[in-house]
Amino acid sequence: MLRYGLTGGIASGKSTVAAMLREEGFPVIEADRISHGLIERNGAAYREVVELLGEKILNADRSINRSRVAAIVFSQPEKLAQLNEILHPQVAQEVTREFARLEASEKFAAAFVEAALIYEAGLHKLLEGVAVAWCLPEQQLARLTERGMSEDEALKRMAVQMPVAEKLAMATDRIDCSGTVERTRRQVKKLAKRLRERSKEATT
Repeated sequence: MLRYGLTGGIASGKSTVAAMLREEGFPVIEADRISHGLIERNGAAYREVVELLGEKILNADRSINRSRVAAIVFSQPEKLAQLNEILHPQVAQEVTREFARLEASEKFAAAFVEAALIYEAGLHKLLEGVAVAWCLPEQQLARLTERGMSEDEALKRMAVQMPVAEKLAMATDRIDCSGTVERTRRQVKKLAKRLRERSKEATT
């Protein structure tokens, strides 16, 4: 089973591509879901995150309020870096476990991990390739403001991420999400076909 990554900037089309990959029969591990689990009240990173950011991030039931976390770390880059130092190694461990479980099933030609910070977290070192979903920066900004984010907050979120040009330079595959959904789907189908063929070659 090929282990692949899917990444891209915020509002770049990753979730759309991930859904299309699932339609093609590839499992997609969500790094965000793993991160959220780690900071739940019984999660492995809960205590460290509260110690780092303070009890102001807690709800009345002492669960972590992710919106409050985001407000802090996206305005204080040093806090974002420290948070990532806590979460990234634990996310990588869980991703490795999930890949192993999927591989043991012997059902899949390839599986993906979807993560905004694949390169930043070093996850690409676990993978045989990375597909980068991308669109124009003005499209990212428009999509974020359509979701209700202020322009200032959207620009902050975009600014803390690795520039898309750097991600594209390291990518194994590139999915252009700046056009129609059908155009994106055609690219995903081509990628799916290549991965099936590559997996088949590896087993013959």
